[in-house]
Amino acid sequence: MDISEIISSGRAVLGIEFGSTRIKAVLIGENHVPIASGSHDWENRYENGIWTYHLDDVWAGLQDSYSKLSQEVAERYGVNIHKLAAIGFSAMMHGYMAFDKLGKLLVPFRTWRNTITEEAAKELSKVFDYNIPQRWSIAHLYQAILNGEEHVKDIAYQTTLAGYIHWRLTGEKVLGVGEASGMFPIDPETGDFHRRMMMQFEELIADKRYPWKLDSIFPKVLRAGEHAGLLTVEGAALLDVSGNLGAGIPLCPPEGDAGTGMAATNSVALRTGNVSAGTSVFAMVVLDKQLKKVHPELDLVTTPAGDTVAMVHCNNCTSDLNAWVSLFREFAESFGVETDVDRLYSTLYNKALEGDADCGGLLAYNYFSGEHITGFEEGRPLFVRTPESRFTLANFMRTHLFTSLGALKTGLDILLREEKVTIDRIFGHGGLFKTKGVGQKILSAAMDAPVSVMETAGEGGAWGIALLASYMIHKEEKQTLDDYLSNQVFGGETGTCIEPDQKDVDGFNQFMERYRAGLAIERAAVEAMR
Repeated sequence: MDISEIISSGRAVLGIEFGSTRIKAVLIGENHVPIASGSHDWENRYENGIWTYHLDDVWAGLQDSYSKLSQEVAERYGVNIHKLAAIGFSAMMHGYMAFDKLGKLLVPFRTWRNTITEEAAKELSKVFDYNIPQRWSIAHLYQAILNGEEHVKDIAYQTTLAGYIHWRLTGEKVLGVGEASGMFPIDPETGDFHRRMMMQFEELIADKRYPWKLDSIFPKVLRAGEHAGLLTVEGAALLDVSGNLGAGIPLCPPEGDAGTGMAATNSVALRTGNVSAGTSVFAMVVLDKQLKKVHPELDLVTTPAGDTVAMVHCNNCTSDLNAWVSLFREFAESFGVETDVDRLYSTLYNKALEGDADCGGLLAYNYFSGEHITGFEEGRPLFVRTPESRFTLANFMRTHLFTSLGALKTGLDILLREEKVTIDRIFGHGGLFKTKGVGQKILSAAMDAPVSVMETAGEGGAWGIALLASYMIHKEEKQTLDDYLSNQVFGGETGTCIEPDQKDVDGFNQFMERYRAGLAIERAAVEAMR
């Protein structure tokens, strides 16, 4: 295809995602393949006890990432972007953004990273009989009410970062259902905010006599494929400071990074899921039935199409593993041996496959920070063995790969063993899977399920939201998101799949018995090492 002609004729689709450290813009053609990109690095700020981003940083970052994408288009294809087929915006989920009737932000943006809503989260979880994590928007709102914050009475609109950007560019106060599910529980029957729980919340705060109700200050919820407004003249000027981009471009519902990750890994179908494993790790499984009980270890969100998803989120994954690899690199270089980092990782990861199935009696904890699933507010990286343990390099590396998924498996066991949830296939993405086959094999053992890794998994959330925007304009009548992704985008490609090896499955279960019993050692380390 002539990419220049696709761009100049306005048939390309733009996706932009605001991650925690990077804002990325991706332009795709009609075959869904990225043709240009631009990015902007940014960091959250810790101010007055709050993790936040300034609104000026939001717009500067958006404009810089789009400008860099436009520059790449001009240099590579010799054209400027004047129109697009569709646009989609995504961002890290949850948090608190409250505006007054004039559109003024009432308090600094409180991001998902803040853990200041414990009282509110616990009370709402009890009232709703539904797990409300601290990072959810409703927990932030209720905590502000419990704190007696003066601004609450002036709220005219509450949304998320993705919803805010979309609103400023289109004038539409909407959210994609996946993003909305991180604000407030979604009723799977209606695909909208849960009406019973909204009424329970109103009863809970009735004595405050605020001049608003949740349904008057919350965004409208839309499913993937629905139109979510048009880029306004003012919005076009905000996005493209060069003035080349015209107004009138359709936008898809703004989504969260969880939903775009599902789209980018083709894991939106029932009984599929994905595991993102890097500095932190989370697993998302699309449920084909409702859970029997409430579990504080499991968050319930939705796919961009509105299907219920169980999410296990853990703070720690590869940081301690990376630290040990760095130590081995330092050792090699002390002998004058220059090491290629990728080769070093590949060698050490593959060495783990030679180890005993249960890691030879070794034990490690990768807790750089606390881990709520196992009940830790703080963490201490730790390695332990007995005199009888089989202390080899292979077992050492295998232990650190196993423990990188230890907390995750604790949550997944609730899902798989207690709730008897069935998983047909899991898609892995992130740094743990960079060495071909190794992290994939370990995860397959942890979950006792087939694990696939796709070549496209590294494209990320900006590509995922571009796919959702493309679905909105290109889908056939009544075509589901799952069908569109499987056939139009991935063309039946399911990636490289590894089936679970029963010996590895049994070995991981034996390791987890040691892991659970040894948590007392980790707790003693936290208490003793201050």
